[in-house]
Formats: sequence, structure tokens, C-alpha cells
Amino acid sequence: MSGDGDGTTCEVPTAEAMRDLGRRLAARVRAGDLLVLSGGLGAGKTTFVQGLADGLGVRGPITSPTFVIARVHPSLVGGPALVHADAYRVGSLGELEDLDLDASLDEAVTVVEWGAGLVEDLAEARLELHLHRRTGGAASPQDPHVEEAEVDEPRHVVLRAVGARWADVDLGAVAAAPSTAGGAR
Repeated sequence: MSGDGDGTTCEVPTAEAMRDLGRRLAARVRAGDLLVLSGGLGAGKTTFVQGLADGLGVRGPITSPTFVIARVHPSLVGGPALVHADAYRVGSLGELEDLDLDASLDEAVTVVEWGAGLVEDLAEARLELHLHRRTGGAASPQDPHVEEAEVDEPRHVVLRAVGARWADVDLGAVAAAPSTAGGAR
């Protein structure tokens, strides 16, 4: 794990460790937060969101929203809902606006996979997560929708905070801390 002006980086050795990273971050997010995930096919974006959802205590299951574009997962513990969106098949900013993500932004934690370059204007502050497979390949070139958890190999993750909301959040602790897995706050 390291940190600098370009973000905090960590190595994530397994799919379960990626879920643990999501669980740790769940303890630091709140309603109104926007998380933008980028990385190639099979980089671990949905696997990360599974851990985040577990930590937030929202209703699942968490699967890739590629074909439905966005799913709302209500809280089971009185916390914020999780809006999980996938911009992979979004062809234009107009299509993205049709999702009306900003309507629920204040009440939910919003995570957008493949959102880089599209959703930054939704909020003044955001957390960007750049996930990369160490081998650089896709999980399955034949089927980009294979569950990421099926491919258990190391990932490299860069967490980059944008805006005042994240100024006091210790992303180094999120990247380095052992999991306090399971359940919401």
C-alpha cells in the first residue's frame, strides 16, 4: 500500500480480499457519496461492490447490473441504500441522464461501474477506484459478464479522492487495514 498525490494504491491478492476492501470502505461512506469504478473486464469492480454492499447491510444479491443498467439495493439496517449502476452499455451522456442517478444521490451511496468520464458532474466530491488485474487480461474474452469472483488473481487498486468530502478520510487505513468483515454500522 502506498499513497501520494495520485491516490492511495494497494495490492489485493484475492477476490475475498477485494470484498474485504469494499467492507472496509463501507464503514467510511455515507448517503450522498459517489464512487466511480473503472478497470477492464474482470478487474473486480462487481466483487468490490459485493463487499461494499455487505458492509452497508443492503439487500442483495449484488450482481453486475450490465443489462439492467442500475439497481437500487435498500438498506436492511436503517442506513443508506446502495445504487449500483453500470455505464458499460451507456452510449451517450443523454442515456446516462435518463437513469436519473442524481435523483437518489443525496439519500444513497451511488456506485457507477465504467463511469469515468461520464458521471463526474453528478457530485462535487467523489471517490474514484481504478482496478486492474495484475495480468492485464480480461476475465473471459468470450463472455465479459462472467462473474468476476470466478477469477481469483491479484488486483492493483488505486483509490483517488476528489473534493472536500474526502479530505479527512484516511484511505491508507482503508487500503491497509485487515477486514472487520460482515454487517453494517
